[in-house]
Amino acid sequence: MTTVFGKSFKAIPLFMIFVVVSVSIQGQAKKGRFDPDGAFWISGSAPDGFLDFAGINLNSKKLRRLPVAGLELNTGKAFRFKQLSVSQERFTFTTMTVSNISYSFVGKFLRGGVFSAANLDDQTPVLEGVLTKYKAGTKVSEAKLKFVYFGGT
Repeated sequence: MTTVFGKSFKAIPLFMIFVVVSVSIQGQAKKGRFDPDGAFWISGSAPDGFLDFAGINLNSKKLRRLPVAGLELNTGKAFRFKQLSVSQERFTFTTMTVSNISYSFVGKFLRGGVFSAANLDDQTPVLEGVLTKYKAGTKVSEAKLKFVYFGGT
């Protein structure tokens, strides 16, 4: 026991304090920041029903180097998100309806971190899930897909 200002304390060895601080810092590093902003393109060939699909665009910071958030077709037609939920474990969205067509997606990211700083290649999938296309509210196409990342120019 050690007495400081009239109060008694149990002495804690210095190495014990170091171990506690070290474990705490390591736990924070594993959690890390998750930021998947960028574009996601189908890995490989697009299946029937999605031949006009260009990509899913995430742009939470509204950066000029990235397309507006939403789903985009090869024709340039854009579908803004109506509902969007982004976490590493679960990524879901539904789009607004444009010309009687809308889309939904339910999936997950295959890795964490800040994608724009991760030096990702365009061959390794980072996202997987089920993309569904609707016409007049009726499902017309659905596919389980994997996506690669593009961080913009």
